[in-house]
Amino acid sequence: MDRTSVIFGNPIDAKTIRQADKSKAKYIKKFGDDTKRDYHLSAQPIEALGQLGVQNLVLGDEPLKLGEKPLVVGNIRMGFGHYRIAIAMASCARALGYTPYWMDLASFDATGSAMIRAQNDLYSLGSRISQKSRLFNHFVWEPMNCEGFRALTYNAKDQKNNELLAPLYADLPADVPFIGTHVWTAQGAVHAGMTHVVNAIPDNWPMAMHLSEGAIHAVQTPFAWSGYKELYGFSKKPLSGMPASDLKLTGCYVDHELLVHLKEDNDARRQRMKDKAPLRILMTVGGAGAGFSMFLAMVEHLLPYVQADQVALFINFGDHKDVYEQMMKKLPGLSCKTYFNEYGSFGKAVRTFADGEVHGVHAICHENIFEAVYATNLLMPVCDLLVTKPSELVFYPMPKLFMRHIGGHEVYGAIHGREFGDATRECPSVKSVCLMLTRLIEDREIIANMCDRIDALQADGYYNGAYECVRLAAAGR
Repeated sequence: MDRTSVIFGNPIDAKTIRQADKSKAKYIKKFGDDTKRDYHLSAQPIEALGQLGVQNLVLGDEPLKLGEKPLVVGNIRMGFGHYRIAIAMASCARALGYTPYWMDLASFDATGSAMIRAQNDLYSLGSRISQKSRLFNHFVWEPMNCEGFRALTYNAKDQKNNELLAPLYADLPADVPFIGTHVWTAQGAVHAGMTHVVNAIPDNWPMAMHLSEGAIHAVQTPFAWSGYKELYGFSKKPLSGMPASDLKLTGCYVDHELLVHLKEDNDARRQRMKDKAPLRILMTVGGAGAGFSMFLAMVEHLLPYVQADQVALFINFGDHKDVYEQMMKKLPGLSCKTYFNEYGSFGKAVRTFADGEVHGVHAICHENIFEAVYATNLLMPVCDLLVTKPSELVFYPMPKLFMRHIGGHEVYGAIHGREFGDATRECPSVKSVCLMLTRLIEDREIIANMCDRIDALQADGYYNGAYECVRLAAAGR
């Protein structure tokens, strides 16, 4: 079905349609035409997510046989964000009695997957350059991530390209529940004729790149809902908006495991604030590895507080051991307790952190992508403050300090967290983020108040978005 010429009743101009056709043809010429190939899938357990019962879909020789009550989570590794959202969906699917299947569209030996990998390489390169060049960031990266991806014509081109993904879905029944945690996976599912597709939109800034007409669009905030309902700013011309049946405000996408004991976790945080125990700060290194200079400055700023036993610092380097090595070169006097590729022993250590005292600096790094991402999930319940750029972690239920955004779309996530009271304002400079760290260390009432806000938000169902996405996918259109 053509999703390029008309999007939600809005005709696309002939020039854009020609460009979209040329773009698809370019990828076919570069990576081959597999539109008539019969792809089969098989399922393999993901050991690192064994507690969630997640089955990874890989290429196989025979038609796929799905288990009881299947739900497929479509995703792409683009940084860690989309993987983290996908894990939340799988977690809540499992909690609601479904068998979650993991479908990473970038992982296959196929034309559509090669196309995704090529685009992701360009995005990662742009992200890194944006952190090194102020001119590139100001004139190219920020405008593209805020306004360029917002244009309806951008979606038209993506829709045409992602027709190339359809062959990979051939083994999936048309009515199997499917949640796309990157829009390309939802578009591919719709092109393949699937009928129970939820497009889980990750950001708070409405952009046309996140549209997947034919799917149910899930958003996490009222601001995002109104922007997509109007398609506000997606074109210089007046546009028809989205039908309400295609757009659902679900709340934040959060793992079941982070919600079931959230009240107890906040009680423990408040008690630590009252006792003036070392403030447990969790820092994460993102999938693109950007923002190293600010990251390094924060660690250097915190070391005197660590030495004075006012702070205990956890750093998840993800699968970026090179960033750890850079940090140790820059801070040769730093002493860390390391957990490198020690997922099992690290999990046991986290359980002891919950009830015991924690001191010093702890560095975590895993080569396996699932272990790298999930290490942050394991640490969130036992830490007091998450230091992060305002990306997907904006919506997670723990006190947060926002460092500088990377890409203009993240600005609106930071605004949302600040307004809802479970996070600080965005701190765009080394000076501002270090001042905020000092304030939070010295004034423990701020984090205690964030915990109160998180309890209130949970009582309102604010963090139940992943459960709602599962229910929407199961019900279909």
